[in-house]
Amino acid sequence: MKAAAMETLTVHKVLSVRPVGTRAVLAELTGTQDVLALQTLLLESPLPGQLDVLAAAQTVMVRAESPAAARRMAAFLLELDLTAPVKQDGGLVFIDTVYDGEDLAEVGRLTGLGTDGVIEAHSSQVWTVAFAGFAPGFGYMVGENQALEVPRRSSPRTAVPAGSVALAGNYSAVYPRRSPGGWQLIGRTGARMWDLSRAEPALASPGHRVRFRAVRDVVTMAPERAASETAPAAGDVAQESASGLRIVSPGLQSLIQDLGRHGHSALGVSAAGALDRASLRRGNRLVGNSQAAAAIETVAGGLRVQAVGDQVLAVAGAPSALTIDPPSDAESDAESAPASGKPARQRTVPMATPFALLDGEILTVGAPEAGFRSYLAVRGGVDAPAVLGSRSTDTMSGIGPAPLAAGQLLAAGDVTDSGVVGSPELQPDFPGTGVTVLDIVPGPRADWFDEAALESLCGQDWVVKPQSNRVGMRLDGTPLQRSRQGELPSEGTVAGAIQVPPEGLPVLFLADHPITGGYPVIGVVVDHQLDLAAQVPIGGSIRFRRVPQPSPEQTSAEPASSLQTSPEQTSPEK
Repeated sequence: MKAAAMETLTVHKVLSVRPVGTRAVLAELTGTQDVLALQTLLLESPLPGQLDVLAAAQTVMVRAESPAAARRMAAFLLELDLTAPVKQDGGLVFIDTVYDGEDLAEVGRLTGLGTDGVIEAHSSQVWTVAFAGFAPGFGYMVGENQALEVPRRSSPRTAVPAGSVALAGNYSAVYPRRSPGGWQLIGRTGARMWDLSRAEPALASPGHRVRFRAVRDVVTMAPERAASETAPAAGDVAQESASGLRIVSPGLQSLIQDLGRHGHSALGVSAAGALDRASLRRGNRLVGNSQAAAAIETVAGGLRVQAVGDQVLAVAGAPSALTIDPPSDAESDAESAPASGKPARQRTVPMATPFALLDGEILTVGAPEAGFRSYLAVRGGVDAPAVLGSRSTDTMSGIGPAPLAAGQLLAAGDVTDSGVVGSPELQPDFPGTGVTVLDIVPGPRADWFDEAALESLCGQDWVVKPQSNRVGMRLDGTPLQRSRQGELPSEGTVAGAIQVPPEGLPVLFLADHPITGGYPVIGVVVDHQLDLAAQVPIGGSIRFRRVPQPSPEQTSAEPASSLQTSPEQTSPEK
């Protein structure tokens, strides 16, 4: 009885706190129970300036509203008492699985179990969802044993099929949709892991127990209409009377974006939103909108839109030629001719200036002279369905409106702040053919690299590879070498984080990034330069420059050496 009483009175504390960029901190803990206890405590009693909380394998990341708030959080976190027990009472979920994954044989070799042994080991035990992350519906499941412990791939795939059943470290998971990923693929399922039309979108959330059942084939349920699919289709009769913009051509990729959906990390949902936030705000100011109104983000030019009813527009971001063509039947329609009797002609309008696009006129956004992304704002904002409080398209999770398509009609909303439009504004310089310098602070896992690697990170020009997208910029150059081997337990991360996979080529996370990751973050681009990073085009060059870290220095309840050099800190199962 005395031993039991002594154990009950044991005080659990945060081991250490590391800065993650300038607006977040990472609290390190001894294990899952302490992680869940801290997450529960922070959700029930938020710290001053706290925006979001994300639990992971051995850490809890806390996002703050400002760098000053982030600096104050270290002392608060180290003083918290985590002795309160945490209960997880989830139901049992069965997931039918066809074991034919691309990495099944390799997992059999790595574990020594062989293909049949892997199938037996995976399907014969109960898995428990410990935490969510990476993407909505992606649950990190812990098994009853460590027989299937395997490392991540040395280089992540750019696209993992939806429904892929995978392993990494001591975890198993199911990819809810097509996305990048570095886990070992052992099978596939037709189960819908994430569905916004359900009361509980995630099929298996933290606390649920899961059994994988081996089957010869899977039945994929027809997708129910998600929140992102509730808008009427292009050409819908109900939309024909709406006033707004019709998409003539979407160009390379055009998306609806606002300032993003924040505070949903626990669901595995990233913020998304405009990559160049300053340009979105500028475009909205110019047409008299709220700065957070939804607009069109387009890349590399080619977007063409036609006014349905008279509209007030502005284009900000990457400087491009803006041309306006008259309605296609202007010359044959006497009512559309000007008073002079001469047919209407093509005209041009300037960037960062409000202008009228009259009914039937067509605006074309040309290829950027510099930069990469432009933002087309319409007075009233784009009236699209909001999902989790935002109209942004999240390309990683599929949440929000689908990419724009030819023939689609975007209705104008009523999200205005002023009865008048704004004055023309000056724009900053945008990246061109030269090298773009981005300021970084050391990442939470900079200690996985020696000084030579840090010098290599900042001492060379990195080229943006074509595989880059809104999830992250893949960079090419001389690979970085880690000074520490092993696997890093998955932990929360932020936009601007520079992850380094084992192959050594960095990935710079952007707004649609997975909210957790298992590769060490060597540095983080300072928040106010993320807009600039978003404008570096494919094939452009980046050079990183280290600046002093304004966030708290690592603070620990034990000597730093015992926290950073112990091998127990480097593998997911410990």
